[in-house]
Amino acid sequence: MLSHKKSLNILKKTDALLEGHFVLSSGLHSSKYVQCAKLLSYPYLADKICISLAKKIKKRFKNIDLILAPAMGGIIIGYEIGRLLKKETIFCERVDGKFTLRRGFKIKKGTKILIIEDVITTGKSSLECAKLIKKANAKLLGFAAIIDRSTRKSLKIKKKIVSQLKINIPTFNSKKLPIKLKKIPISKPGSRFIK
Repeated sequence: MLSHKKSLNILKKTDALLEGHFVLSSGLHSSKYVQCAKLLSYPYLADKICISLAKKIKKRFKNIDLILAPAMGGIIIGYEIGRLLKKETIFCERVDGKFTLRRGFKIKKGTKILIIEDVITTGKSSLECAKLIKKANAKLLGFAAIIDRSTRKSLKIKKKIVSQLKINIPTFNSKKLPIKLKKIPISKPGSRFIK
């Protein structure tokens, strides 16, 4: 498996680790943002991370029937992990602000499902995906991500997350921003804000 240091070097090499003032999909503010789309735009480098993550997933989760990824960020990583594990992979997307299955995707009753994302901060998107699984009377096995940047305080998910990298990047409520961060113009790189 790929080490933490080598994985981090790949993120830096692909300019996937950004610095500035970001409002994350969760609504929290941060001085760093992981733009996995930049990592995944270099398939020959991302492949190393995907192979390593697939090995970790295989070790932790047995009998996966289906992989579910939230759009936009989870689509490519979901596809890659599905390809490596030889599992059917679908994605959900927002319609009127709520995740839904479209494009003929369905979840069958009793299906064992793994949710895969690019980055997990609070787990809000993953938990929205989990509602689709519950509604279909299927079984949620757990969660996986390229990057787990959650903290005990921010994480809403109660199950263990399998990730390639666990990165501790502080996040802040808009009312408690450090002065240094307040001086930097805000950027909203996530897809949740797209209408």
